[in-house]
Amino acid sequence: MKTEYLKKATNDEIKERFDNDVERFSNLEVGQQTTIDAPLTMELCTEAAKYINPDAKELLDIGCGAGNYTLKMLSKIPELNCTLNDLSMPMLERAKERVSAKTNGKVNVIQDDMRNLDLPDNHFDVVLAAATFHHLRTDADWELVFTKLYIALKPGGSIWISDLITHDSELINKLFQDNYRAYLETLGGPEYAQKVFDYIAYEDTPRSLSYQLALLSKVGFKEIEILHKNSYFAAFGAIK
Repeated sequence: MKTEYLKKATNDEIKERFDNDVERFSNLEVGQQTTIDAPLTMELCTEAAKYINPDAKELLDIGCGAGNYTLKMLSKIPELNCTLNDLSMPMLERAKERVSAKTNGKVNVIQDDMRNLDLPDNHFDVVLAAATFHHLRTDADWELVFTKLYIALKPGGSIWISDLITHDSELINKLFQDNYRAYLETLGGPEYAQKVFDYIAYEDTPRSLSYQLALLSKVGFKEIEILHKNSYFAAFGAIK
């Protein structure tokens, strides 16, 4: 692994943080407050999935956290069979409890690093991935996971991603860094903003929107769409 990634948080550290933060992430009011336009991107991703795959039966939620995206999807397409993946078992337990109350379909949980997933081929109608891919490190990690998800989707199935991003231009990245810092300061002042930036620097390795769109194309997706982009965040997806 490159030296730069050795300075990043380990899986165990990330898992511990989420294990201890279930209540906050179960509450949309506080769990996503650092994410610009979080309610909008959730609505856009799930609405796009509904339009592309209205008869969906099988849903996969990668890095599902407390299950918020799956719950939103179930409000649009009921009775889905839901496969929930996360690194944190407390998160998965909360997600399963909440999701099981909203569907008569099967609810399966997979506690594992997304890079290790062993998924059935051509099985899922919809894949949701919210605020999770930014934990991937190397180019090989990114391509591995995107390839796994492409293979796991049925022909005509779709993937919808909402995530923290970076930018290829250093100056544009600085522009949106300043923009995001100003947004965070409205939530909790300069100290809070710095705390979030320190956490991102230690735990996250986001990639640019253009990088991810190109990778979706490289692994085989034919139709790729941008739903929304604002500052350090974007919502986008692709159809197999």
